[in-house]
Amino acid sequence: MFIRVVAAGALVAWSAMAAGIVPGDARRGEQLFQAEQCIQCHSVKGHGGTLAPDLAKRVDREYTPAVMASLMWNHAPAMWAAMKKQGIAKAEMTPESASDLFAYFVSARYFEKPGDAARGKQAFAAKHCAECHGITTSNAAGAPPVAKWESLADPIVLAQQMWNHGARMREEFSKKKLAWQRLTAQELTDILVYLQNLPETRGAALNFQFPPSDTGEALFQSKGCIGCHTGARALETLLRNQTLTEIVVDMWNHQPNMKQPPPNLSQEEMRQIIAYIWARQYFRGNGNAERGKKVFAEKNCATCHNDPSSGAPKLGKGKDAHSDITMISALWQHGPRMLELMSQKKLEWPRFTAQQMSDVIAYLNSL
Repeated sequence: MFIRVVAAGALVAWSAMAAGIVPGDARRGEQLFQAEQCIQCHSVKGHGGTLAPDLAKRVDREYTPAVMASLMWNHAPAMWAAMKKQGIAKAEMTPESASDLFAYFVSARYFEKPGDAARGKQAFAAKHCAECHGITTSNAAGAPPVAKWESLADPIVLAQQMWNHGARMREEFSKKKLAWQRLTAQELTDILVYLQNLPETRGAALNFQFPPSDTGEALFQSKGCIGCHTGARALETLLRNQTLTEIVVDMWNHQPNMKQPPPNLSQEEMRQIIAYIWARQYFRGNGNAERGKKVFAEKNCATCHNDPSSGAPKLGKGKDAHSDITMISALWQHGPRMLELMSQKKLEWPRFTAQQMSDVIAYLNSL
């Protein structure tokens, strides 16, 4: 299973309207997860409590930030009750803290699909990777062994190296009279699970870092990407809710169709570009404001938030942009008081699907 908890890396999570950046750091996120005693109830890969689900265990599900936000929201009253029973004080959670936690979950590959090492070993051979790349030794000139792959420790480096080495690989495939080996996201995930869990590689600490995308848009233009990816082919649309592994596969499969030679990218350039085309949209969801307005009414949100006497904050006008991250921050800061008010009014705690959460966020941002 391609889930490894790491204490390194950072992620910049963009707000729902891309109006600003909420920086998140996976290292701080892991520290927060432990310091605020989440680990007493939740475990990660078997380390921690048993009262709540192991956050590294994947059962047929696809997690996105919206799914995570809706699950945390729906489960909040039960979490607060369990914390009170265990004598755990509820922590403050700023948007920055919430972003740190999301970064931690991303660094732990929580949003990736599950993989299988046995399938990965088969795919590594079937796709002819093993013909050049040995585990500890090189089987071909210029082909580094797997044990030296920096890309196994950083998904951004994986994207950068697979992109930059595509032209060389095409040459090698041509010499061997082999067709270009297209990959599916599942195949690459399986291969990564296999390679990351080899005795020679499993001790490597993963890195995951996203800087603020100060130059991402300019690079996207200067490297020629904008020439093709506009309108219906805009990457914000094509890559919506895709995982980083899925993006790497898309870039790999796209190689033969690129104008040759494709532009080389440094690690920092790849980080900036992926931050620009991926992180910005990944954390803002795909909500619909009209649907969100209906959900806001159906879930009785307006009962308190449109009543000045309730003490609930007025939402919308003049406020910062909302996102899955800011919603979790608001839930943790104001949720207990909200639960108390709803109990007084004999209203049920609202529960949201991931889509409803995204729709409500879109509605709040439209006000």
